[in-house]
Amino acid sequence: MSAPAEPTPNQSQALAATRAWVETFVVARNVCPFAGREVARDTIRYLAVDAGDWERALLTLVAECERLDETPAIETTLLVLTPGLEAFDDYLDFLGLAEALLEAQGYEGTYQLASFHPDYCFEGAEEEDSANYTNRSPWPMLHLLREAGLERALEHYPDPEAIPERNVAAMRELGTAALASALARLRDGKR
Repeated sequence: MSAPAEPTPNQSQALAATRAWVETFVVARNVCPFAGREVARDTIRYLAVDAGDWERALLTLVAECERLDETPAIETTLLVLTPGLEAFDDYLDFLGLAEALLEAQGYEGTYQLASFHPDYCFEGAEEEDSANYTNRSPWPMLHLLREAGLERALEHYPDPEAIPERNVAAMRELGTAALASALARLRDGKR
């Protein structure tokens, strides 16, 4: 597979917004208690992926798994999917294919996908529920995580099962209006 093309201006904006989201939302609000360490160590790879061509985007996902196999210094990759998956239902269909592909390629147990989308809505949740912001990002995204790294991090974290509940409570305390405004500012390139 050839090297990925340089990001388009829109993709560059999406990558910048995603970096800002990781720093000012995920790390600053401790949504993921393990992210700050990886930001400080500069072990997060950000990659823009044109999701308008699903086959090519899925091949890029597999290529990124191969890159992680060969590059232990990269702990995790955020694949920013733009353009092409703006509709949340389309994103969910793509996510299903991506998860099946990782399994078919033998990566189950090695890597896992975490999913983020600007319109993320948990099954059974109301769209306006602030809790959805635990998985809302400026742009559609797949977070490719090393299972071994995640397991190591969880070993040293007290009560990791409480993380989702704590995040839901924090999002509901902040409220939908404030969270939507913050996400829109990031998407527009403002902090």
